[in-house]
Amino acid sequence: MTEDTLGLVGWREWGTFPEIGNEKVKMKVDTGARTSCLHAFKIKPFQKNNEKWIRVWFHPEQESDREVVCEFPIFDRRDVSDSGGHRTKRYVIKTPIIMGGKKFDIELTLTNRDNMKFRMLLGRRALEGRFLVNSAKSYLTGE
Repeated sequence: MTEDTLGLVGWREWGTFPEIGNEKVKMKVDTGARTSCLHAFKIKPFQKNNEKWIRVWFHPEQESDREVVCEFPIFDRRDVSDSGGHRTKRYVIKTPIIMGGKKFDIELTLTNRDNMKFRMLLGRRALEGRFLVNSAKSYLTGE
């Protein structure tokens, strides 16, 4: 893939999640983060058809208590370092996202981001081969 076939994103963008009630989530594009991260304020593991799943409670909008509850098969569980260097074990789900007219699967770690400005960080694995980042612009993929 060449630079002229890649989409362009700004330092913050919107993404739509078909498997999370078609919710639009405002994201900070973070090339320093390997994996993308989505806010989840409550996570409950359970068994479904002899497989490990999680039930996840989201607040998709900043400064809102509106809840969205979804269930996902557990894709992985990983040690993740946050920006302060603290390591935690996080659940990972795989789900589609729509950005700039492109629909693709994305790996998301889940953690509580109540104290953060953005409900989601879009990491470099999601960007790789799809988008270039213009850090001086915002919302280049539209809403």
